[in-house]
Amino acid sequence: MTSTSTATQRKARPHAAPAWMVLSLACACQFMVILDASIVNVALPSIRRDLGFTPTGLAWVVNGYLLTFAGFMLLGGRAADLFGHRRMLVAGLSLFSASSLVAGLATAPEVLVVARVAQGMGGAMLAPATLAVINTNFIEKHARGRAFGAWSAAGGLGGMAGAVAGGAITTDLSWQWVFLINLPIGAVLIAVAIMSLAGTRTGLRESLDLTGAVTGTAGLAALIYGVMQSADHGWTSVLVIGPAVAGLLLLVVFAVMEARFATQPMMPLRLFRIRRVAVGNVMLLLFGGIAIAMWYFTSLLLQNALGYSALRAGLGQTPAAVTFAVIARWAAVLLPRTGVRPLVLAGCGFFVAGFGWLAQAHADSGYVTSVLGPTLLIAVGIGLTFPTLMAAATADVREGDAGIIGGLANTANQVGGSIGLAVLATAASARAAMEATGSSPAAALAAGYDLVFLVAAGLGLAIAAVSVLLPLHRRG
Repeated sequence: MTSTSTATQRKARPHAAPAWMVLSLACACQFMVILDASIVNVALPSIRRDLGFTPTGLAWVVNGYLLTFAGFMLLGGRAADLFGHRRMLVAGLSLFSASSLVAGLATAPEVLVVARVAQGMGGAMLAPATLAVINTNFIEKHARGRAFGAWSAAGGLGGMAGAVAGGAITTDLSWQWVFLINLPIGAVLIAVAIMSLAGTRTGLRESLDLTGAVTGTAGLAALIYGVMQSADHGWTSVLVIGPAVAGLLLLVVFAVMEARFATQPMMPLRLFRIRRVAVGNVMLLLFGGIAIAMWYFTSLLLQNALGYSALRAGLGQTPAAVTFAVIARWAAVLLPRTGVRPLVLAGCGFFVAGFGWLAQAHADSGYVTSVLGPTLLIAVGIGLTFPTLMAAATADVREGDAGIIGGLANTANQVGGSIGLAVLATAASARAAMEATGSSPAAALAAGYDLVFLVAAGLGLAIAAVSVLLPLHRRG
């Protein structure tokens, strides 16, 4: 737990810039990372046509980014602790911007995929560093809560802005601009990072745990790769089981090496003895499935079952995104007063109600009564829980662990989303296949999505059950 002397030192440290500038930088970086994960989806048909992708190859325009983004997050977090938050932010922004330029100028499928892999690595350097910046620059509970709320809202708006902006840019300009738009944004953020984070260093002189870096990163990447393959090959395929088992074995080796042999471990296992950190990360793992069910499968419901265009579907989810942003800021104000558990339980109540309502949708449903209403309820739940879970999962750690704890929280959420996507997609496909006989294609797909939403309601109940393990508010 953070010592009094350490906290005093952090409070006494002079800021190179006003707090609002530091927070704006963290939020803008998070917005850009999440924006890039979603903006590409709408442009995929144009990319496939212009560059001659095969259907399997096209998937790697998305998977290449997600794989390295999630797989390298722990490494990026530890590097931020060792080499400084400002340095990692600038390096991540530089890699992200440079790879965006390569992607925008790509004339061959292989070049674009390599650029997307590099973008994912840049994002893995950025995301934990932004959380570390918040943890080390906002010490007072109310200020930190508001900062987490703003950071969470920025990520949610980035995802929705990607869906809408991707359609507009692809239609009015070209798919290249979904990547090139990152260049001016990245240049501005690099300048702001150099000015606002000048002198923010952890002071650590430890060396990077190379064994932990290799086994942990390779294990996460192999596990996520195997899960991703399940959509095309099924869960019993050797292409799924092989990488997944290899990834789990590498993660076991990683845990043993970190616990028994590493003198300066990349992932200090002592962090899991902090109850809020351990429980918060379990809940973030479960929350990843809820986020996928809300944003990804609701978009599919609108497009495949209700017949919306991609752009119209993005606009259809905008009210929920705005609601999430507003509630996330409000939850951040409440968090220091209520503690984590009440907000999580309230959010789970909204999840169950919203997903239960959304599961009643069918191919002839109207938008207002069957989609807008329930997604607004779910957005309230996400707004209450996401910043709260992030705050819980990154609390009570010393300054020198701020980067790795941010990497761990982001990894839990991303891995939960990857596994959730694979499992929920399999469930939706199986249910749709069962309903295909005697039903229209749209009706069968709607039935599959309804099952997804019921499973998501169950995940909300699971998060509520895990939340009882959180310490009482009087401890925080």
